Amino acid sequence: MTPLVRLAGVSKVYPRVHHPRERLRAFGSLLLGREPARGALVLNDVSLEVRRGQSLGIIGENGAGKSTLLKVLTGVIEPTRGTVECRARTAALLELGAGFQPDFSGMDNVRMKSAILGMSERDLDQRLDDILAFADIGQYIHEPVKHYSSGMVVRLGFAVVVASRPELLITDEVLAVGDESFQKKCIRWIDDFIENDGTLLLVSHSMYLVQKLCRHALWLRGGRVEEYGDAHRVTQDYLAWHEARNRAEELHRAEERGVHGHYAVHSLELTTPSGGETPVLATGDALSVDMVMRSPDGRVPVGMIGIVRVDGTPVYGVCTEDAAGCVRPVTGQEDQFHVCLELPDLALLPGQYTLRGHALDPEGMRVCDTMERTFRVRGETREFGMVRLAHRWR
Repeated sequence: MTPLVRLAGVSKVYPRVHHPRERLRAFGSLLLGREPARGALVLNDVSLEVRRGQSLGIIGENGAGKSTLLKVLTGVIEPTRGTVECRARTAALLELGAGFQPDFSGMDNVRMKSAILGMSERDLDQRLDDILAFADIGQYIHEPVKHYSSGMVVRLGFAVVVASRPELLITDEVLAVGDESFQKKCIRWIDDFIENDGTLLLVSHSMYLVQKLCRHALWLRGGRVEEYGDAHRVTQDYLAWHEARNRAEELHRAEERGVHGHYAVHSLELTTPSGGETPVLATGDALSVDMVMRSPDGRVPVGMIGIVRVDGTPVYGVCTEDAAGCVRPVTGQEDQFHVCLELPDLALLPGQYTLRGHALDPEGMRVCDTMERTFRVRGETREFGMVRLAHRWR
């Protein structure tokens, strides 16, 4: 099957124009048809194929090149290098209010936008009631668009796109602007669109939306393709990378606290089926935690082990005070004590988590030191929340 969209070695360089000399140099490169000698490389050798019926989520941090990639795909800008082919009737929502004239009324803008999308006057007359019903902005349709809220602009723009019945829908984070009821309406429409062999390219910072609406995901990092494949796998790797960026700083802070703490966490280790620097396990796997604490006076410290979600939300915690005798001296080390916690059936849903080990004074009144380790839970599921509860449908 011939791809609807094909990119081969696409790169985009924006010339530097901060100073008059740079602007002159950029203008000369443009006249000569040359690549800018100096500039910002926003896209770097991106190759991609999208076939009919596919749904692709494009993810990455701010500045990764996501919006630029969509603009290249839709012909808004030309690539500096590489080729772009698009063989589909396309509708795009790239920027808030793009294609709308702010001084014209909503109705006037509907007529202009529909013409841009290739709808005839007859088609518009037949679909106008559907457009107004989907937008649901009432009498504001007769007001200038400059008086609209951002949500109303998105409502109107999406309604016209829906009415144009595209083969390929390209959207850049616009669903994040609408209210909850409108987002649900759009998601229902996109679900039907994909089921009826429509093709979707979606840029979003919501990994939930990407996992729900897209079967594949493309992760852009610094303008390059970092990873491409199954949406669940790519989004989970992306979230794990985000967490890992801050890990060194967090570990440094934890070590600093440990140096000056009265009772300290000497080591905190995880044992999982996969191992590795950032252990990966599946829901239901066994997790074993070994923590060694240091005591300056030979008394047995209280240990506490907890799990928090990537956003810091507490998931579970347990204290050694509830299990007498579980903290034992380390052989040959008079100032060190060991405790092991086993979780034989981890009920966490897929995501990035942090394991925290705390050393408390022997009375269990004060947290003296904390150490953290990161681990990841993988899997494909539509369940919500943090943990899987035993259940059945009847």
